[in-house]
Amino acid sequence: MTDAQVSGSRARTRQAIVDAAIEVLGRNPAASLGDIATAADVGRTTLHRYFAERTDLLSAVGAEATARLARATAQARPAEGTGASAVRRLCQEYFDLGDLLSLIFSEPELCVDPTAGGSAGCDPEFTALVERGHRDGSIDPELPAGWVQSIVWSQLYAGWSYLAETGASRHEVLRLVLRTVDGAIGVRSA
Repeated sequence: MTDAQVSGSRARTRQAIVDAAIEVLGRNPAASLGDIATAADVGRTTLHRYFAERTDLLSAVGAEATARLARATAQARPAEGTGASAVRRLCQEYFDLGDLLSLIFSEPELCVDPTAGGSAGCDPEFTALVERGHRDGSIDPELPAGWVQSIVWSQLYAGWSYLAETGASRHEVLRLVLRTVDGAIGVRSA
C-alpha cells in the first residue's frame, strides 16, 4: 500500500467513526464507546487508536457538527430572497441534518463558537437576515433576531421529537415545522 492509500484509508475510518458517533449519540447521548465502535463497524481498539479518550471523539464530533451546520447554512443561501424565505430555507436544510440535530439538542456545547457574536447570541449573518425581513415586510418587526432564532431551533426540536414519537413521515413533519415557523415570524395583520 502507498502512503496515499494508507492515509486515505485512515481518513475514511476516522470519518466512519465520527459519523457513527453522531448517529449513536444523537439517539442516546449516554452511549458507550463500544456502541459507537460497533456502529462504525470497527473494534474498540481501532476506535481508541483514532480517539484515545471520549473527549477526543467529542471534539471531532463538534468539529464535524460545526462543518455540517456551515454547509447547510451555505446551501440555504441566506443572503437571497426575503428574510422569511431565507429562514424557511434554513429550516429545510437544518431539518435534513437528522441525527446531528438530535445530538446538538442534547449536547449544545458541541457547536459553541466562542467567536460568534451578534444580537442575543445570534451570528451576524442571521441577525442581518432577520433585519432584512423586517425591512422587506416578511418578518414581524417586533420580533428580534434572537427570538426568531429561538423559534427556528425550538420548532426543529419539536419536529424531530414529533417524528421520533409518532413515526410520521419526514416530509409531513417538515411541512408542519415550516408552517409553524411561517406563522410565528410573519407580520400580523391589524
